[in-house]
Amino acid sequence: MAIEEVRTLEMISSKDTIIHNLEGRVKLVAILLIILFTVFSDRLIVPVVLEAFLLIIMYLAELSFKESFKRVLLLLPFGGFVIAFQPFIHPGNIIWQGPYSWLFITDNGLNWTVLLFARLIVCLTAIVILSSTSPMQEVVQSFRKLGMPRDLAMILTIMVRFLFIFVDELRDIRQSMASRNFDAFNKAISYKWRVKQVGYSIAMMFLKAYEKGETIYLSMASRCFSDNSALYHARTIIGKREYIYLGSVIIIIVALELIVLFYSNHLAYFGLSLSL
Repeated sequence: MAIEEVRTLEMISSKDTIIHNLEGRVKLVAILLIILFTVFSDRLIVPVVLEAFLLIIMYLAELSFKESFKRVLLLLPFGGFVIAFQPFIHPGNIIWQGPYSWLFITDNGLNWTVLLFARLIVCLTAIVILSSTSPMQEVVQSFRKLGMPRDLAMILTIMVRFLFIFVDELRDIRQSMASRNFDAFNKAISYKWRVKQVGYSIAMMFLKAYEKGETIYLSMASRCFSDNSALYHARTIIGKREYIYLGSVIIIIVALELIVLFYSNHLAYFGLSLSL
């Protein structure tokens, strides 16, 4: 995702829908429960049902399925690269033999790959939904209310505030370069010269970031900020909608666990244990 899309994502996360209006802690806890249960389950029925539930949440939040899954695809290579090797490195019954003796796919490796891929899709979808329905500042405040260490919460708070300043500075530099007809992908210009100009721009961003950091520090110090200063967070109330939402997630998780325990034999491949 291009860094300019940070503002677009922040606008999307500030929409007025039944999901966006939920209390931040409830949304965060619900997403964490879904991710944890998915990661620790070895039955394919779990990620399939939870992904369907997340799609319903996405619909209620009025999020674009196309744009949301674009973000999922952009994040997919980070875990997909590791998953791609799984069918070839685990022992088991060989179901495909390559031209070399060491190149083969086993049933255990393939099952493990399917399970990991399903887990990854659910986790990425959950993260995309959280980031699309909760502004960054709300996520940080939710972590603080749930007991995040104070120093870490302060670092995250400053990082979120500083991120948008960084985006503005980068946008100004790009506009300045564009106004001078500079194009980093113009092959008519010497490649070495283009790389040098991009390097200058990166160095300028570091200098501006350092300057902004000093300015922010002096501004905080002038307002008597210290390690003992209290962190402000807006007061929010957990109401009926939040209990219904979180209760729905817990009910689905409990129901899936009961299905796995007592009816896994009736689910065919979806009920098999795919762990190694």
